Amino acid sequence: MKLHFYGGASEVGRSAIMVRDERSFVFDYGIKIEDNQMDYPIKVPNVDAVLLSHAHLDHSGSVPVIYTEQSVPTFGTEGTLMLSDLLLEDALSIAKKEHRHPRFHKKQLGTMVNRYVRMQYEKPYGFGNYSISMYDAGHICGSAITLVERHNAKENRRIVYTGDFKVQHQYLHSGAKKVKSDVLIIESTYAGREHANRSQLINSFIEMIKETLDNGGTALVPAFAIGRSQEIIAMLYKHGLIEYAYLDGMAKEATKIIMKHPDAISDKELLNNAAEGINWVEDRTQRRRILEEPSIVVTTAGMLNGGPAIEYIKHMNSDSQVFLTGYQVEGTNGRTLLEKGYIVDNGNRIKVGVPVTKFDFSAHAGDADLHEYIRASAPNTVICVHGEAEATREFAAGLRNEGFEAYAPKVGDTIELAD
Repeated sequence: MKLHFYGGASEVGRSAIMVRDERSFVFDYGIKIEDNQMDYPIKVPNVDAVLLSHAHLDHSGSVPVIYTEQSVPTFGTEGTLMLSDLLLEDALSIAKKEHRHPRFHKKQLGTMVNRYVRMQYEKPYGFGNYSISMYDAGHICGSAITLVERHNAKENRRIVYTGDFKVQHQYLHSGAKKVKSDVLIIESTYAGREHANRSQLINSFIEMIKETLDNGGTALVPAFAIGRSQEIIAMLYKHGLIEYAYLDGMAKEATKIIMKHPDAISDKELLNNAAEGINWVEDRTQRRRILEEPSIVVTTAGMLNGGPAIEYIKHMNSDSQVFLTGYQVEGTNGRTLLEKGYIVDNGNRIKVGVPVTKFDFSAHAGDADLHEYIRASAPNTVICVHGEAEATREFAAGLRNEGFEAYAPKVGDTIELAD
């Protein structure tokens, strides 16, 4: 058995990992956005199936590219299909507006949708001498931890790919399912780091938003359209602030899709109440009016690479604040804003003259949870991926000290595993 790393190894983004055995599977096939440029994974050779963990573009963004030359099944949940289709359609629309040539077109996206195998959690799907099962990853709607189990007379082998996952409960998601493995391919985004106490973080977030409103400002909350936006509006509803809040950008359509898949979240009533109570932004002219009164704006993009958030930032008054709500990848506007105090829009630097605070509402596992998951999964071999280079190296080194066979591969590497 060989593992080939076409992306997402010693880096965050463009996840693309192929397992070549009697059959070949590719776990995710995403993109990476850095310095407003799209970085794609290495071209994947012929495979028998794509196993898609969830909809975020760093995992799904290149899947249709495979269909320019191949016609294979893509396995994933119904929620992942609907949300990835939303994001990929948007990616095509943006490419057209920016006069870029995308690596896939509507035809390939349509083939992906037609060849998609809709998986239900914990219901195995037979695939030759293999079975494929998906388990709730606790990350976003439809996110899955994938088990590929090889069955033969010599030896069964269980390969588990976590994708992005979270062990701790969120407002709308229960913790990730722990799955036994022989080979565990685990995300390492927060390896070596812990998240702040979530209850204390929420209280601080809410108090700062109230202070911003009391001062007559706008609390701008850039958030990922899928997952984070819904978590934030649920939070605002729970704390009695939903009447001051507005939902804008792709988060609106994503919220509608998620509400149609209540089995993929843990509290459908909470999301429904938040969605009914929030103000939906209907057009661009409404945005200026919103900024004329104390308000909370939840909008895309979560890392400030485009979306309505940029327009709001340009026109907020001096009593406003920006509340970043999660990980900001190196090379994104969000990271630049945190480190240098400006963003870039259409090649122009824009100095942001209001306070900026980052709140770690991450939907990823922290360091202790990563180790907890590994102990529960009990693998012989651990492959550390989807993390910055130094963090994944240190993570793998620590696991080797604990007795695991552990690797921190780089893009282009191949690991051969003996039976």
